[in-house]
Amino acid sequence: MSTASITLERDLGRLATPAADPRTFDLTEQLQQDHYDNIAAEYEAHYSDASSLEYRQKFIYQPMFEGLNLAGLKVLDAMCGAGQTTEHLLLNNSEVTGLDISPAVIESFNARWESCSAVCKSLLDSGLPDESYDCVAIVGGLHHIQPHVSRAVKEIHRVLKPGGYFCFMEPHSGSFPDVIRRFWYKHDRFFSDNEEAIDVAALEQEFAPYFAFKRVKYSGNIAFLLVLNSLIFRIPLRAKPFYSPVLLKLESLINKFQSKKSSCFVVGQWQKK
Repeated sequence: MSTASITLERDLGRLATPAADPRTFDLTEQLQQDHYDNIAAEYEAHYSDASSLEYRQKFIYQPMFEGLNLAGLKVLDAMCGAGQTTEHLLLNNSEVTGLDISPAVIESFNARWESCSAVCKSLLDSGLPDESYDCVAIVGGLHHIQPHVSRAVKEIHRVLKPGGYFCFMEPHSGSFPDVIRRFWYKHDRFFSDNEEAIDVAALEQEFAPYFAFKRVKYSGNIAFLLVLNSLIFRIPLRAKPFYSPVLLKLESLINKFQSKKSSCFVVGQWQKK
C-alpha cells in the first residue's frame, strides 16, 4: 500500500462522525431488513412496472450515469432491491453485483438476474474487497440507514477503485416536499422508523477531501410522486398505464423550473480522488 493510500485510510478513519454504538448499529440494520422483508412483494410490483421503469430511465439513470461509459465496468448495485437498477446496468453491458440486507429481496434478485452475483449483507459492513468496483450505484437507499449515512459513504469509498464513481439518487433535506415527507414518514407503514432525507451539503463538506463532485441535479415532481411512488399513494397498478404518459410529460416541463427547494430528490455523481 502506498504512503498516499495509508494517509487517506487514516484520514477517513478520523472523519467527524459519531462513535458507533453497536446496539444502535444493529437496530438500524434490523429495521432495514425487517422493513424490506415485509414489503418486498408490494415494492417490487410497484417499482418494477413499465411506467416506473420509464420514469427511472429518463429522470434518474440518465443524469446519474451521464458521461459514463458503463460497458465493461464492475458495478455494485448497493441496496439493490429486486434489481431495477441492475436491469439498466446490464443493458449497458456492466458486470453487476447486487448488495442488499434483506434475504427476501436477494432471493428475488437472484431469481431475476442469474448472470449476476449477489451479496446479502449490510452496506455498513459489506465485507467486499478494497478497491474492487469501478462504480457504486444507489437509488433511494441511503435514507434508509440513518443515522449512519456517513459510515455508508466511507464503505463506498473503500470498495471503489481510485477514480471510481459513486452515483446515487436520494430524497434530500432542505426542500418543501421534505417538510411533508417528514410528517408522512411517521404515519405510514411503508416507511421504517429511522428513514430521513439526506443532507447533501453536509455530506459534500465532510467528503470533499475524498470525492470530486461531478454532478448534482435536483429533480422530481408530479410523476415522481404518482408514477414512481404509486405504492405510497396506494394507486392500483392497473391504473398507472392510463395516467402515466401525461404525468411523465408534465414532469419534464416542470423540471426545467425546479430548484433544490421545490424538488423531491437529488441525483449525484461523485468521483473518488
